[in-house]
Amino acid sequence: MSMVRISDDALANAGGAGEIASEIERRGHQVDRVSSWGMHWLEPLIEIDGIGWGPATPERIDEILDGKASDICIGRIEDHPFLARQQRLTFARAGRTRPTSFDDYRNYGGWAGLLRARSMTSDAVIEEVSQSGLRGRGGAGFPTGIKWRTVADASGSDKYIVCNADEGDSGTFADRMLMEGDPFALIEGMAIAGHAVGAGHGFIYVRSEYPDAINKLNLAIANCAGFIAPFSIEVRVGAGAYVCGEETSLLNSLEGKRGEVRAKPPLPAVEGLFGYPTVVNNVLTLAAVPHILGEGGARAYDALGIARSKGTMPIQLAGNIKHGGLYETAFGISLRELIYDIGGGTASGRPVKAVQVGGPLGAYIHPDQFDIIFDYETYTGADALIGHGGIVVFDDTADMGAMARFAMEFCAAESCGKCTPCRIGAVRGIEIIDRIRATEAGEGRERDGLEIAPQMHNARKTARSREDEVQLLEDLCETLKFGSLCALGGFAPYPVMSALRHWPDDFGK
Repeated sequence: MSMVRISDDALANAGGAGEIASEIERRGHQVDRVSSWGMHWLEPLIEIDGIGWGPATPERIDEILDGKASDICIGRIEDHPFLARQQRLTFARAGRTRPTSFDDYRNYGGWAGLLRARSMTSDAVIEEVSQSGLRGRGGAGFPTGIKWRTVADASGSDKYIVCNADEGDSGTFADRMLMEGDPFALIEGMAIAGHAVGAGHGFIYVRSEYPDAINKLNLAIANCAGFIAPFSIEVRVGAGAYVCGEETSLLNSLEGKRGEVRAKPPLPAVEGLFGYPTVVNNVLTLAAVPHILGEGGARAYDALGIARSKGTMPIQLAGNIKHGGLYETAFGISLRELIYDIGGGTASGRPVKAVQVGGPLGAYIHPDQFDIIFDYETYTGADALIGHGGIVVFDDTADMGAMARFAMEFCAAESCGKCTPCRIGAVRGIEIIDRIRATEAGEGRERDGLEIAPQMHNARKTARSREDEVQLLEDLCETLKFGSLCALGGFAPYPVMSALRHWPDDFGK
Protein backbone atom coordinates (compact mmCIF):
# COMPACT_ATOMS: atom_id res chain seq x y z
CA MET A 1 0.00 0.00 0.00
CA SER A 2 1.21 3.48 -0.80
CA MET A 3 2.56 5.72 1.96
CA VAL A 4 0.38 8.84 2.21
CA ARG A 5 1.57 11.86 4.14
CA ILE A 6 -0.31 15.10 4.79
CA SER A 7 0.86 17.99 6.93
CA ASP A 8 -0.71 18.48 10.34
CA ASP A 9 0.41 22.12 10.37
CA ALA A 10 -2.16 24.78 11.36
CA LEU A 11 -1.89 26.47 7.97
CA ALA A 12 -2.50 23.20 6.11
CA ASN A 13 -5.46 22.39 8.34
CA ALA A 14 -6.89 25.84 7.76
CA GLY A 15 -6.83 25.01 4.06
CA GLY A 16 -8.69 21.73 4.53
CA ALA A 17 -5.88 19.19 5.16
CA GLY A 18 -7.80 17.53 7.97
CA GLU A 19 -10.85 16.92 5.80
CA ILE A 20 -8.70 15.58 2.97
CA ALA A 21 -6.85 13.19 5.32
CA SER A 22 -10.17 11.85 6.64
CA GLU A 23 -11.49 11.29 3.12
CA ILE A 24 -8.36 9.36 2.11
CA GLU A 25 -8.62 7.20 5.23
CA ARG A 26 -12.25 6.41 4.36
CA ARG A 27 -10.93 5.00 1.09
CA GLY A 28 -8.84 2.49 3.04
CA HIS A 29 -5.46 4.23 3.00
CA GLN A 30 -3.31 4.91 6.02
CA VAL A 31 -2.40 8.58 6.36
CA ASP A 32 0.53 9.87 8.41
CA ARG A 33 0.04 13.43 9.64
CA VAL A 34 3.51 14.89 9.49
CA SER A 35 5.24 18.23 9.83
CA SER A 36 5.00 20.78 7.02
CA TRP A 37 7.58 21.10 4.26
CA GLY A 38 7.03 24.87 4.43
CA MET A 39 5.79 25.34 0.85
CA HIS A 40 2.68 27.12 1.98
CA TRP A 41 1.35 28.13 -1.41
CA LEU A 42 0.93 24.42 -2.19
CA GLU A 43 -1.00 23.47 0.94
CA PRO A 44 -2.85 21.24 1.43
CA LEU A 45 -0.05 19.14 -0.03
CA ILE A 46 -0.55 15.38 -0.41
CA GLU A 47 2.57 13.21 -0.56
CA ILE A 48 2.28 9.66 -1.92
CA ASP A 49 5.51 7.64 -2.02
CA GLY A 50 7.52 10.86 -2.18
CA ILE A 51 5.48 12.48 -4.99
CA GLY A 52 3.52 15.63 -4.17
CA TRP A 53 0.17 17.03 -5.28
CA GLY A 54 -0.96 20.48 -4.25
CA PRO A 55 -2.86 22.49 -3.51
CA ALA A 56 -5.24 19.56 -3.17
CA THR A 57 -9.02 19.70 -2.76
CA PRO A 58 -11.47 17.00 -1.60
CA GLU A 59 -12.97 16.83 -5.10
CA ARG A 60 -9.67 15.69 -6.60
CA ILE A 61 -8.72 12.99 -4.10
CA ASP A 62 -9.57 10.05 -6.39
CA GLU A 63 -7.58 11.57 -9.27
CA ILE A 64 -4.59 12.02 -6.98
CA LEU A 65 -4.80 8.50 -5.57
CA ASP A 66 -4.93 7.16 -9.14
CA GLY A 67 -1.75 9.06 -10.01
CA LYS A 68 -3.56 11.52 -12.24
CA ALA A 69 -4.25 15.25 -11.55
CA SER A 70 -1.06 16.05 -13.46
CA ASP A 71 -1.80 19.79 -13.36
CA ILE A 72 -1.18 19.90 -9.60
CA CYS A 73 1.54 17.24 -9.46
CA ILE A 74 4.89 18.78 -8.43
CA GLY A 75 6.93 15.59 -8.83
CA ARG A 76 9.29 14.37 -6.15
CA ILE A 77 8.89 16.81 -3.27
CA GLU A 78 12.53 16.75 -2.15
CA ASP A 79 13.61 17.75 -5.66
CA HIS A 80 11.36 20.81 -5.83
CA PRO A 81 13.52 23.92 -6.52
CA PHE A 82 12.13 25.70 -3.46
CA LEU A 83 13.51 22.91 -1.24
CA ALA A 84 16.53 21.78 -3.23
CA ARG A 85 18.26 25.16 -2.89
CA GLN A 86 17.85 25.36 0.88
CA GLN A 87 20.34 24.51 3.63
CA ARG A 88 18.05 22.99 6.23
CA LEU A 89 19.53 22.42 9.67
CA THR A 90 16.90 23.65 12.13
CA PHE A 91 14.16 22.35 9.83
CA ALA A 92 16.01 19.21 8.69
CA ARG A 93 13.09 16.98 9.74
CA ALA A 94 10.36 19.15 8.19
CA GLY A 95 7.92 17.08 6.14
CA ARG A 96 9.49 13.81 7.29
CA THR A 97 8.40 13.11 10.88
CA ARG A 98 5.24 12.86 12.93
CA PRO A 99 5.46 15.81 15.33
CA THR A 100 4.95 14.05 18.67
CA SER A 101 6.55 10.70 17.82
CA PHE A 102 9.57 10.10 20.09
CA ASP A 103 10.80 7.32 17.79
CA ASP A 104 10.51 9.43 14.61
CA TYR A 105 12.57 12.17 16.20
CA ARG A 106 15.24 9.73 17.39
CA ASN A 107 15.37 7.93 14.04
CA TYR A 108 16.09 11.22 12.26
CA GLY A 109 19.04 12.19 14.44
CA GLY A 110 17.20 13.55 17.45
CA TRP A 111 18.66 13.42 21.00
CA ALA A 112 22.23 12.98 19.72
CA GLY A 113 23.05 16.54 20.79
CA LEU A 114 21.70 16.09 24.32
CA LEU A 115 23.46 12.75 24.80
CA ARG A 116 26.76 14.26 23.68
CA ALA A 117 26.25 17.38 25.79
CA ARG A 118 25.69 15.29 28.92
CA SER A 119 28.99 13.52 28.27
CA MET A 120 30.73 16.93 28.34
CA THR A 121 31.34 19.46 31.07
CA SER A 122 29.07 22.49 31.22
CA ASP A 123 31.97 24.75 30.29
CA ALA A 124 32.75 22.63 27.23
CA VAL A 125 29.13 22.84 26.02
CA ILE A 126 29.10 26.63 26.39
CA GLU A 127 32.43 26.89 24.61
CA GLU A 128 31.13 24.84 21.67
CA VAL A 129 28.02 27.02 21.37
CA SER A 130 30.26 30.11 21.48
CA GLN A 131 32.57 28.73 18.78
CA SER A 132 29.60 28.03 16.51
CA GLY A 133 28.85 31.76 16.28
CA LEU A 134 25.17 31.19 17.09
CA ARG A 135 23.34 34.45 17.77
CA GLY A 136 19.82 35.03 19.00
CA ARG A 137 17.26 34.44 16.25
CA GLY A 138 14.59 36.50 17.97
CA GLY A 139 15.65 39.96 16.87
CA ALA A 140 18.64 41.44 18.70
CA GLY A 141 21.16 38.89 17.43
CA PHE A 142 23.02 38.69 20.76
CA PRO A 143 25.69 35.93 20.92
CA THR A 144 24.12 32.89 22.58
CA GLY A 145 27.34 31.62 24.14
CA ILE A 146 27.93 34.90 25.96
CA LYS A 147 24.41 34.85 27.41
CA TRP A 148 24.80 31.25 28.57
CA ARG A 149 28.22 31.98 30.09
CA THR A 150 26.80 34.92 32.04
CA VAL A 151 24.05 32.77 33.54
CA ALA A 152 26.44 29.90 34.30
CA ASP A 153 28.79 32.26 36.14
CA ALA A 154 26.03 34.11 38.02
CA SER A 155 25.36 33.19 41.63
CA GLY A 156 21.92 31.84 42.48
CA SER A 157 20.40 28.83 44.21
CA ASP A 158 18.09 28.36 41.21
CA LYS A 159 18.47 29.08 37.50
CA TYR A 160 15.96 28.91 34.69
CA ILE A 161 15.71 28.43 30.94
CA VAL A 162 12.92 30.49 29.37
CA CYS A 163 11.92 30.04 25.75
CA ASN A 164 10.35 33.11 24.19
CA ALA A 165 7.71 31.63 21.87
CA ASP A 166 5.56 34.77 21.79
CA GLU A 167 5.87 35.07 18.00
CA GLY A 168 3.92 38.27 17.36
CA ASP A 169 5.63 39.86 14.35
CA SER A 170 3.67 40.17 11.13
CA GLY A 171 4.72 37.72 8.45
CA THR A 172 6.43 35.33 10.89
CA PHE A 173 5.53 31.71 11.45
CA ALA A 174 8.80 29.78 11.88
CA ASP A 175 8.34 29.39 15.64
CA ARG A 176 4.82 28.08 15.14
CA MET A 177 5.97 25.68 12.44
CA LEU A 178 8.74 24.27 14.61
CA MET A 179 6.59 23.91 17.73
CA GLU A 180 3.83 22.23 15.73
CA GLY A 181 6.09 20.15 13.50
CA ASP A 182 9.25 19.35 15.47
CA PRO A 183 8.65 20.16 19.18
CA PHE A 184 11.32 17.74 20.39
CA ALA A 185 14.00 19.91 18.76
CA LEU A 186 13.02 22.81 21.02
CA ILE A 187 12.81 20.54 24.06
CA GLU A 188 16.25 19.08 23.35
CA GLY A 189 17.76 22.54 22.91
CA MET A 190 16.32 23.66 26.25
CA ALA A 191 17.62 20.54 28.00
CA ILE A 192 21.10 21.19 26.59
CA ALA A 193 20.92 24.80 27.78
CA GLY A 194 19.84 23.60 31.23
CA HIS A 195 22.85 21.29 31.44
CA ALA A 196 25.18 24.05 30.26
CA VAL A 197 24.15 26.70 32.81
CA GLY A 198 23.02 24.54 35.72
CA ALA A 199 19.26 25.08 35.35
CA GLY A 200 16.82 22.36 36.36
CA HIS A 201 13.59 23.79 35.00
CA GLY A 202 12.43 25.57 31.88
CA PHE A 203 9.36 27.46 30.70
CA ILE A 204 8.03 27.85 27.16
CA TYR A 205 6.00 31.06 26.91
CA VAL A 206 3.64 30.57 23.96
CA ARG A 207 1.14 33.04 22.59
CA SER A 208 -2.49 32.06 23.10
CA GLU A 209 -3.15 32.33 19.36
CA TYR A 210 -1.18 29.09 18.85
CA PRO A 211 -3.48 26.37 20.30
CA ASP A 212 -2.08 23.61 18.07
CA ALA A 213 1.49 24.43 19.12
CA ILE A 214 0.48 24.44 22.79
CA ASN A 215 -1.18 21.02 22.50
CA LYS A 216 1.73 19.45 20.64
CA LEU A 217 4.31 20.86 23.03
CA ASN A 218 2.46 19.43 26.01
CA LEU A 219 2.18 16.03 24.30
CA ALA A 220 5.85 16.03 23.33
CA ILE A 221 6.96 17.02 26.83
CA ALA A 222 4.88 14.21 28.31
CA ASN A 223 6.38 11.74 25.80
CA CYS A 224 9.97 12.57 26.72
CA ALA A 225 9.77 13.68 30.36
CA GLY A 226 11.67 10.66 31.63
CA PHE A 227 14.33 10.94 28.94
CA ILE A 228 15.21 14.60 29.58
CA ALA A 229 15.07 14.24 33.41
CA PRO A 230 16.26 15.69 35.73
CA PHE A 231 15.49 18.72 33.55
CA SER A 232 11.78 19.56 33.33
CA ILE A 233 9.73 21.91 31.15
CA GLU A 234 6.42 23.68 31.59
CA VAL A 235 4.31 25.44 28.93
CA ARG A 236 2.82 28.80 29.86
CA VAL A 237 0.28 30.64 27.68
CA GLY A 238 0.43 34.39 27.05
CA ALA A 239 -2.53 36.72 26.96
CA GLY A 240 -2.05 38.48 23.64
CA ALA A 241 0.24 41.39 24.52
CA TYR A 242 2.78 42.13 21.79
CA VAL A 243 5.12 43.76 24.31
CA CYS A 244 5.53 40.39 26.06
CA GLY A 245 7.79 39.43 23.18
CA GLU A 246 10.32 41.67 24.98
CA GLU A 247 12.19 39.47 27.44
CA THR A 248 11.63 41.42 30.66
CA SER A 249 7.92 41.93 29.93
CA LEU A 250 7.70 38.19 29.29
CA LEU A 251 9.34 37.45 32.64
CA ASN A 252 6.89 39.73 34.42
CA SER A 253 4.01 37.91 32.74
CA LEU A 254 5.45 34.53 33.76
CA GLU A 255 5.55 35.76 37.35
CA GLY A 256 1.86 36.69 37.17
CA LYS A 257 2.53 40.41 36.98
CA ARG A 258 1.50 43.05 34.46
CA GLY A 259 3.41 42.54 31.22
CA GLU A 260 5.52 45.68 31.21
CA VAL A 261 9.17 46.36 30.55
CA ARG A 262 11.74 46.26 33.33
CA ALA A 263 14.55 48.77 33.45
CA LYS A 264 17.97 47.24 32.78
CA PRO A 265 20.32 46.59 34.51
CA PRO A 266 20.00 44.12 36.10
CA LEU A 267 19.96 41.87 33.06
CA PRO A 268 17.78 38.74 33.11
CA ALA A 269 20.97 36.68 32.89
CA VAL A 270 21.87 37.97 36.36
CA GLU A 271 18.45 38.64 37.89
CA GLY A 272 15.65 37.21 35.78
CA LEU A 273 12.68 34.97 36.52
CA PHE A 274 11.71 35.21 40.23
CA GLY A 275 14.96 37.12 40.73
CA TYR A 276 17.21 34.22 39.65
CA PRO A 277 19.70 34.03 36.76
CA THR A 278 17.76 33.18 33.59
CA VAL A 279 18.54 32.28 30.00
CA VAL A 280 15.91 33.82 27.72
CA ASN A 281 16.23 32.54 24.16
CA ASN A 282 13.96 32.42 21.13
CA VAL A 283 12.52 29.16 19.74
CA LEU A 284 14.81 29.14 16.69
CA THR A 285 17.90 29.84 18.80
CA LEU A 286 17.28 26.90 21.11
CA ALA A 287 16.23 24.61 18.24
CA ALA A 288 19.56 25.28 16.49
CA VAL A 289 21.55 23.99 19.47
CA PRO A 290 20.95 20.22 18.99
CA HIS A 291 22.52 20.37 15.53
CA ILE A 292 25.55 22.23 16.85
CA LEU A 293 26.09 19.71 19.68
CA GLY A 294 25.13 16.77 17.50
CA GLU A 295 26.52 15.57 14.22
CA GLY A 296 26.86 19.08 12.77
CA GLY A 297 29.41 20.47 15.18
CA ALA A 298 30.43 24.03 15.97
CA ARG A 299 32.98 24.31 13.18
CA ALA A 300 30.55 23.22 10.49
CA TYR A 301 27.95 25.69 11.75
CA ASP A 302 30.51 28.50 11.91
CA ALA A 303 31.55 27.75 8.31
CA LEU A 304 28.08 28.77 7.09
CA GLY A 305 27.07 32.40 6.70
CA ILE A 306 29.26 35.50 6.52
CA ALA A 307 31.18 37.79 8.87
CA ARG A 308 29.54 37.68 12.33
CA SER A 309 26.27 36.18 11.05
CA LYS A 310 26.88 32.46 11.25
CA GLY A 311 24.82 29.39 10.50
CA THR A 312 21.42 29.36 8.85
CA MET A 313 18.31 31.50 9.22
CA PRO A 314 14.76 30.24 8.66
CA ILE A 315 13.39 33.08 6.52
CA GLN A 316 9.64 33.49 6.24
CA LEU A 317 8.25 34.79 2.93
CA ALA A 318 4.83 36.36 3.32
CA GLY A 319 2.54 39.14 2.15
CA ASN A 320 1.87 39.71 -1.54
CA ILE A 321 4.24 37.00 -2.77
CA LYS A 322 3.67 34.14 -5.19
CA HIS A 323 5.58 31.42 -3.35
CA GLY A 324 5.07 32.12 0.34
CA GLY A 325 6.61 29.81 2.88
CA LEU A 326 9.65 28.98 4.97
CA TYR A 327 13.09 29.13 3.37
CA GLU A 328 16.09 28.16 5.50
CA THR A 329 19.47 29.18 4.18
CA ALA A 330 22.84 30.51 5.31
CA PHE A 331 23.24 34.20 5.97
CA GLY A 332 24.49 36.19 2.99
CA ILE A 333 21.64 35.73 0.52
CA SER A 334 20.33 38.89 -1.12
CA LEU A 335 16.84 40.29 -0.69
CA ARG A 336 16.43 40.38 -4.48
CA GLU A 337 17.08 36.65 -4.74
CA LEU A 338 14.64 35.92 -1.92
CA ILE A 339 11.83 37.98 -3.43
CA TYR A 340 12.16 37.17 -7.12
CA ASP A 341 14.15 33.96 -7.62
CA ILE A 342 12.71 32.10 -4.65
CA GLY A 343 9.46 33.91 -3.89
CA GLY A 344 8.49 34.39 -7.55
CA GLY A 345 7.60 38.07 -7.19
CA THR A 346 4.16 39.30 -6.20
CA ALA A 347 1.10 37.08 -6.15
CA SER A 348 -0.84 39.91 -7.81
CA GLY A 349 1.61 40.08 -10.71
CA ARG A 350 2.13 43.79 -10.10
CA PRO A 351 5.55 45.39 -9.44
CA VAL A 352 7.02 45.15 -5.96
CA LYS A 353 6.85 48.52 -4.23
CA ALA A 354 8.26 47.75 -0.80
CA VAL A 355 9.37 44.93 1.46
CA GLN A 356 9.22 45.04 5.23
CA VAL A 357 11.76 42.89 7.03
CA GLY A 358 11.71 42.29 10.78
CA GLY A 359 8.05 42.57 11.73
CA PRO A 360 5.67 45.54 12.07
CA LEU A 361 8.47 47.76 13.36
CA GLY A 362 10.98 46.83 10.68
CA ALA A 363 12.04 49.28 7.99
CA TYR A 364 10.34 49.37 4.59
CA ILE A 365 12.99 48.54 2.02
CA HIS A 366 12.84 50.15 -1.43
CA PRO A 367 13.53 48.09 -4.62
CA ASP A 368 16.73 50.11 -5.07
CA GLN A 369 18.00 48.41 -1.90
CA PHE A 370 17.15 44.84 -2.87
CA ASP A 371 20.81 43.88 -3.29
CA ILE A 372 21.17 44.18 0.49
CA ILE A 373 22.31 40.84 1.92
CA PHE A 374 20.87 38.99 4.91
CA ASP A 375 23.39 39.87 7.61
CA TYR A 376 22.85 41.50 11.01
CA GLU A 377 25.47 44.22 10.62
CA THR A 378 24.52 45.00 7.00
CA TYR A 379 20.90 45.56 7.97
CA THR A 380 21.88 47.67 10.97
CA GLY A 381 24.02 49.82 8.70
CA ALA A 382 21.01 50.35 6.43
CA ASP A 383 18.78 51.44 9.37
CA ALA A 384 16.85 48.18 9.02
CA LEU A 385 16.21 45.05 11.07
CA ILE A 386 16.48 41.33 10.40
CA GLY A 387 14.45 40.62 13.51
CA HIS A 388 12.84 37.21 13.42
CA GLY A 389 13.45 36.81 9.69
CA GLY A 390 9.97 37.68 8.44
CA ILE A 391 9.70 39.25 4.97
CA VAL A 392 6.41 40.90 3.95
CA VAL A 393 6.04 42.01 0.32
CA PHE A 394 3.85 44.89 -0.94
CA ASP A 395 2.97 45.69 -4.55
CA ASP A 396 2.64 49.14 -6.11
CA THR A 397 -0.90 49.67 -4.82
CA ALA A 398 0.34 50.04 -1.22
CA ASP A 399 0.00 53.46 0.42
CA MET A 400 3.24 53.86 2.32
CA GLY A 401 2.02 56.95 4.14
CA ALA A 402 -0.81 54.88 5.58
CA MET A 403 1.65 52.12 6.46
CA ALA A 404 3.83 54.63 8.33
CA ARG A 405 0.77 55.80 10.24
CA PHE A 406 -0.05 52.18 11.10
CA ALA A 407 3.40 51.76 12.69
CA MET A 408 2.70 54.62 15.09
CA GLU A 409 -0.84 53.36 15.68
CA PHE A 410 0.48 49.88 16.41
CA CYS A 411 3.04 51.24 18.86
CA ALA A 412 0.41 53.32 20.65
CA ALA A 413 -1.95 50.35 20.95
CA GLU A 414 0.68 47.85 22.11
CA SER A 415 2.71 50.09 24.43
CA CYS A 416 2.90 48.83 28.01
CA GLY A 417 2.75 52.49 29.08
CA LYS A 418 5.82 52.44 31.31
CA CYS A 419 7.96 54.95 29.42
CA THR A 420 6.86 58.36 28.15
CA PRO A 421 8.48 58.30 24.66
CA CYS A 422 6.57 55.17 23.65
CA ARG A 423 3.32 55.90 25.53
CA ILE A 424 2.91 59.52 24.42
CA GLY A 425 5.25 59.75 21.44
CA ALA A 426 3.39 57.22 19.32
CA VAL A 427 0.10 59.12 19.80
CA ARG A 428 1.77 62.39 18.82
CA GLY A 429 3.29 60.59 15.84
CA ILE A 430 -0.16 59.64 14.53
CA GLU A 431 -1.25 63.26 14.79
CA ILE A 432 1.82 64.59 12.98
CA ILE A 433 1.51 62.10 10.13
CA ASP A 434 -2.16 63.03 9.74
CA ARG A 435 -1.22 66.70 9.50
CA ILE A 436 1.48 65.96 6.92
CA ARG A 437 -0.99 63.94 4.87
CA ALA A 438 -3.74 66.56 5.13
CA THR A 439 -5.03 67.95 1.84
CA GLU A 440 -4.52 71.56 0.81
CA ALA A 441 -8.25 72.19 0.96
CA GLY A 442 -9.47 73.88 4.13
CA GLU A 443 -12.40 71.58 4.65
CA GLY A 444 -12.81 68.68 7.06
CA ARG A 445 -11.58 65.28 6.04
CA GLU A 446 -11.58 61.74 7.26
CA ARG A 447 -8.49 59.57 6.82
CA ASP A 448 -7.90 56.18 8.39
CA GLY A 449 -10.79 56.70 10.77
CA LEU A 450 -9.51 60.04 12.15
CA GLU A 451 -11.61 63.13 11.39
CA ILE A 452 -10.07 66.59 11.50
CA ALA A 453 -12.40 69.57 11.84
CA PRO A 454 -12.04 72.38 9.25
CA GLN A 455 -10.99 75.01 11.78
CA MET A 456 -8.46 72.64 13.38
CA HIS A 457 -7.14 71.68 9.94
CA ASN A 458 -6.67 75.34 8.90
CA ALA A 459 -5.12 76.27 12.20
CA ARG A 460 -2.56 73.52 11.92
CA LYS A 461 -1.76 74.33 8.32
CA THR A 462 -1.23 77.94 9.31
CA ALA A 463 0.85 77.13 12.35
CA ARG A 464 3.38 74.90 10.60
CA SER A 465 4.47 74.26 7.06
CA ARG A 466 4.80 70.73 5.74
CA GLU A 467 8.56 71.00 6.12
CA ASP A 468 8.15 71.97 9.76
CA GLU A 469 5.87 69.00 10.36
CA VAL A 470 8.35 66.61 8.72
CA GLN A 471 11.13 68.00 10.89
CA LEU A 472 8.94 67.58 13.96
CA LEU A 473 8.26 63.96 12.98
CA GLU A 474 11.97 63.32 12.55
CA ASP A 475 12.72 64.83 15.97
CA LEU A 476 9.97 62.73 17.55
CA CYS A 477 11.33 59.55 15.95
CA GLU A 478 14.78 60.31 17.30
CA THR A 479 13.33 60.67 20.80
CA LEU A 480 11.45 57.36 20.43
CA LYS A 481 14.52 55.59 19.08
CA PHE A 482 16.91 56.63 21.84
CA GLY A 483 14.59 57.37 24.75
CA SER A 484 12.34 54.29 24.90
CA LEU A 485 12.94 51.56 27.46
CA CYS A 486 12.56 48.72 24.96
CA ALA A 487 12.50 47.93 21.26
CA LEU A 488 8.75 48.55 20.86
CA GLY A 489 9.20 52.30 21.06
CA GLY A 490 12.80 52.19 19.93
CA PHE A 491 12.01 50.51 16.61
CA ALA A 492 8.75 52.31 15.76
CA PRO A 493 10.72 55.02 13.89
CA TYR A 494 12.17 52.49 11.43
CA PRO A 495 9.04 51.95 9.28
CA VAL A 496 8.01 55.60 9.65
CA MET A 497 11.27 57.18 8.55
CA SER A 498 11.97 54.63 5.80
CA ALA A 499 8.50 55.23 4.31
CA LEU A 500 8.95 59.00 4.50
CA ARG A 501 12.42 58.82 2.96
CA HIS A 502 11.62 56.52 0.03
CA TRP A 503 7.96 57.37 -0.76
CA PRO A 504 7.46 61.04 0.18
CA ASP A 505 4.65 61.43 -2.38
CA ASP A 506 2.55 58.93 -0.38
CA PHE A 507 2.44 61.51 2.42
CA GLY A 508 0.88 64.18 0.20
CA LYS A 509 2.51 67.22 -1.34
